[in-house]
Amino acid sequence: MQDTIENSNSTQDEFSGYAPVKKKSRYSFLINIGLFILTFFTTTIAGVGWLNSDPYQLENFNLGLTYSILMLIVISTHEFGHYFAARIHKIDVTLPYYIPFPFLFLNPFGTMGAVIKMRTRTQSRKSLFDIGVSGPIAGWIASIIILIIGFATLPSIDFLYNIHPEYKTTGIITTGLTFGDNLVFYVFEKIFSMKHGVFIPPMNEIYHYPFLCVGWFGLLITSLNMMPIGQLDGGHISYAMFSDKSKYIGYIVFYLLVLFGILGFLPLLDIKLNIGSINWLVWAILIFFVIKIKHPPICSDMNEPLGNFRMAVGWFSYFIFIVSFCPIPIIDA
Repeated sequence: MQDTIENSNSTQDEFSGYAPVKKKSRYSFLINIGLFILTFFTTTIAGVGWLNSDPYQLENFNLGLTYSILMLIVISTHEFGHYFAARIHKIDVTLPYYIPFPFLFLNPFGTMGAVIKMRTRTQSRKSLFDIGVSGPIAGWIASIIILIIGFATLPSIDFLYNIHPEYKTTGIITTGLTFGDNLVFYVFEKIFSMKHGVFIPPMNEIYHYPFLCVGWFGLLITSLNMMPIGQLDGGHISYAMFSDKSKYIGYIVFYLLVLFGILGFLPLLDIKLNIGSINWLVWAILIFFVIKIKHPPICSDMNEPLGNFRMAVGWFSYFIFIVSFCPIPIIDA
């Protein structure tokens, strides 16, 4: 899932308002719209698929609308958090480029997120922090709201029986992908399960519930982006807070990912201990070779103090990362 800010080596003079640049800007705007429409389509068919219906039958299209709209809300909230923070700091930045993904057998969520591109490099420590932190916090809040609505409006167990009629006779729910717990989702489960008569679906069935599915996925992509490594959002935040010392935090997180990845092999060795996932090794490889562990020195003045408020927000971002992180994101049963 790609959800980040890309820097460009272009200078401000290249975007000074000449006619050819304006044409390019309008063309780029059409690309933004086109990719948004395509992503709306691919996330909608993904939403149909999550309900165990045929996603390629036109009459089923409306079944995926709730999932699609919620997914685009989470992605857009995150990206426009970055966008408006950049505009406040007068940094030239593109609108989000949404990434559709129609191959549901490879990625059942229907999208790889979105990216925005900074046409000029940020020179300020404060602007780097504000742009880095605003997106994931905005997306995290949107995910929390969606989860609360989802848990507060859960249908009866009959909703699940309509999707899996066999459950009504067997009473056994053992099939499908199993989504991993994180602290936020776990706490919400416990709070809302105290309400009499509420059926909380198991983790291998929450993808049938659009609000729970998107809320859970929003927490997952937030935690991925909040990792204090390289040029992920969390890496920008960590670098702005601690300058070159942020690399030590990055190495700690990187080796923890490797550890979680190695622990993911335990079930394959008939050791009944599910505390990791092999997927984290893939993510660690991606970080090592592409994202990088150490943040590049892109700010001209790292002596500029962030101030107490920004430092507090930065520490809050670490809290978001911890409570949203899934040691075992998905188990394919």
